[in-house]
Amino acid sequence: MSDAYVECLVKAKASAGGKFLKIFLIVLAAVMGLLMMLTFNILFFLLAVAAGVGAYFVNMFTDLEYEYLYLDRELTIDKVMAKTRRKRVAVYQLDRMEILAPVKSYHLDNFKNRNVKVKDYSIGYEDKPDLRYAMFYEGGEKLLLSPSPEMIKVMKNAAPRKIFSD
Repeated sequence: MSDAYVECLVKAKASAGGKFLKIFLIVLAAVMGLLMMLTFNILFFLLAVAAGVGAYFVNMFTDLEYEYLYLDRELTIDKVMAKTRRKRVAVYQLDRMEILAPVKSYHLDNFKNRNVKVKDYSIGYEDKPDLRYAMFYEGGEKLLLSPSPEMIKVMKNAAPRKIFSD
């Protein structure tokens, strides 16, 4: 059996609320820092530190990238937060996958009325043309992915009846 290895890194779109909260906390930290220097009040210092720490954590959870790693009929998804932390999200076996097709494919018509958990590991928005894929896994999960064409090609070679690229 020949092992295929493909890696793909996808930047997820940050939400507008997350961007606003990050900017608000940074401005709040700066204002509290200035007030602390003008009045020498410890309360302003504590508020500035709290706002700075809050901005750091909001940045960690809004600056997301997903890394897909395909190796030996196994798809591993990692979440990279602010280019500093990596967390393994899930590992999926191609043998247990039901279908992988573009989001707007007619191949997914039989799966549209299912009540499943949706997990979005894609870019987070509809691009023109829409390059996101939907994967149904063991009847209980629907994954939204944005894999590269090379990854789709290699996965299609491993499971040609389950993977469609329209």
